[in-house]
Amino acid sequence: MTRHIVVADEGATRVITLRRPDRKNAITDAMYRDMTAAIESAREDPAIACLILTGGSGVFTAGNDLEEFLAQATATAPPEPAAIAFLTALAHNTKPLIAAVDGAAVGIGTTMLFHCDYVLASSTATFSTPFIHLGLVPEGASSLLMPHAMGSHRAFAMLVLGQTFTAEAAHAAGFVNVVVSPGHTEAEARKVARDICKLPAEAVAISRKLLRPPPEAVTSRIAQEGRLFAERMRSKEAITAFKAFFARKRH
Repeated sequence: MTRHIVVADEGATRVITLRRPDRKNAITDAMYRDMTAAIESAREDPAIACLILTGGSGVFTAGNDLEEFLAQATATAPPEPAAIAFLTALAHNTKPLIAAVDGAAVGIGTTMLFHCDYVLASSTATFSTPFIHLGLVPEGASSLLMPHAMGSHRAFAMLVLGQTFTAEAAHAAGFVNVVVSPGHTEAEARKVARDICKLPAEAVAISRKLLRPPPEAVTSRIAQEGRLFAERMRSKEAITAFKAFFARKRH
């Protein structure tokens, strides 16, 4: 386990915390692998009834670590992205998953929420998927799950127009359950987890499965998006957008 992912089992609840505050919890391949392992091992552990995913207070995640991501994506023989394994683990996860979002959720920080079953957000949380501004396309099966959760028009606004949603807008759109005060998302997530852990586990698992698209449909869309995403990474539009992005960062 890297020092940037903390996994703690609290009774029947597994809490997965992103802890890279100096980089706004930007996710590296090593972090993806650690989160994947935590989710997959929970699936096989009958003692774990619920999962919480959090970034701590003040930030959820800035999304992919773009410097590492760009280096891998533009390599002559790019490796299989660890993010794909993480998203696949989410698609096949069988335990209720709660997200506690306090601050910004960018890119995959937002798309992963559509794999969750219950989302709490602080009033200062924001949600954005700026793929289009980088010349890219949706990922994480978001092109399937977002319209399913909040309708095609809102999904277009987020995924194609690249609009940022506030916590209240996300609540109105239906992908945030509850908006709470800053600094209280984890405490409230633990309350929800305790309620879930009191319920009959098999009935919860069956009901959860009925509510969600089949895992095969989700992983098929992840693969389709992944192929298109990889193609777009080498496009003139994307290369120009990334160069402009890093030029702004240097200044």
